[in-house]
Amino acid sequence: MIGTPGRRLVLLGSTGSIGTQALDVLTRYPEVAQLHGLAVGGSRPELVAEQVAAHRPAHLVVSDPDRAEAVESAVGAASRDAGIAGPRIAAGADAVAELAGSLGGGDVVLNAITGSVGLLPTLAALASGARLALANKESLVVGGHLVIDAAAPGQMLPVDSEHTAIAQALAGVRHDQIDHLVVTASGGPFRGRTRDELAAVTPDQALAHPTWSMGRVITTNSATLVNKALEVIEACFQFDLPEDRVQVVVHPQSIVHSMVTLVDGSTLAQASPPDMRHAIGWALAHPEKLPGLAAALDFSRTQEWTFEPVDEETFPAIGLARAAHREGGGAMAVLNAANEEAVDAFFEGRVSFLGITDLIRDVLADPSRPRAEKAAGVDGLLAVEAWARTAARARLTGPAGDARERPHRQED
Repeated sequence: MIGTPGRRLVLLGSTGSIGTQALDVLTRYPEVAQLHGLAVGGSRPELVAEQVAAHRPAHLVVSDPDRAEAVESAVGAASRDAGIAGPRIAAGADAVAELAGSLGGGDVVLNAITGSVGLLPTLAALASGARLALANKESLVVGGHLVIDAAAPGQMLPVDSEHTAIAQALAGVRHDQIDHLVVTASGGPFRGRTRDELAAVTPDQALAHPTWSMGRVITTNSATLVNKALEVIEACFQFDLPEDRVQVVVHPQSIVHSMVTLVDGSTLAQASPPDMRHAIGWALAHPEKLPGLAAALDFSRTQEWTFEPVDEETFPAIGLARAAHREGGGAMAVLNAANEEAVDAFFEGRVSFLGITDLIRDVLADPSRPRAEKAAGVDGLLAVEAWARTAARARLTGPAGDARERPHRQED
């Protein structure tokens, strides 16, 4: 039987790329789970209203209180038109974490929030005993040890094409049989360009990803290869390996989603057309498989799969991530916070495309950078992250006084 009778699903970030595809999976396979609650940033109230009318969740949280009124109005109108009772609506970051932690064993939380704001909901979901389907890689980048320590064996499943591929390749493989992981990267829209050729890149160009359709932050991160840098850190925590045993290779076709090389020299690869429903369905229905979920590869036709090394001189983000993982002490939280600030600044015209990774490097190299030892817990990590945001904004705008007032919002 696919799914568990009565299983409930909480979906965090329902109007983003992962969230909308997850609801598509749920529509096609309603036996997987019943939608219990949604959390949204609030920037797309009409889409939220459509989702509520179609899936009838009992709870809805808008993380940005400034957007709650517009969402509530749209949802109220859609509920009346559909002749249904609307969901209970709450607002604010605390309410998102409360929703994530409201379930129990046998239920599922899919965290598809983008950004470090996803960390507290991740920890709340794990504390509740629910299965966590994790698409929010920043949870592991910022709070890796805290998340891993909080997760029971088998409680957390990745929702990322690369890490889902690795998890499937490792089925039946003992940890001591792993030599290294190979994480594949499409190379983004600027593969093969030199650093000089990237000096005048515009936001529209950065968003023109050749393979995947994703949100603004993740697509920009893919263009800078920061996304792959974060995935290296994510893989280290997900699969309990040091960074020097997680390789990255450019695979433009995005067919082989990642590989595992074993100590005997053999390599296991997971391959499928680029469609995130594979990863979403795998995590939601695990250990079952959803028949006909997405298209399979057609091996009757000629095709070519190529692999090439990453140009780390042009795209230095992966090296920065490796160094941050080796250092620990909150360095990964600093890297992520500086990047989030830099991406916002790039779209506001306050930093160049190349300046995104330059800013990350500069903030990491700041001699006044504080550390957050493991014993400092969530509060210590969040304090280091706040320092990094202030330091990044100071480099972008001069003295950071008014910049500090600008909140970092959840991206749907």
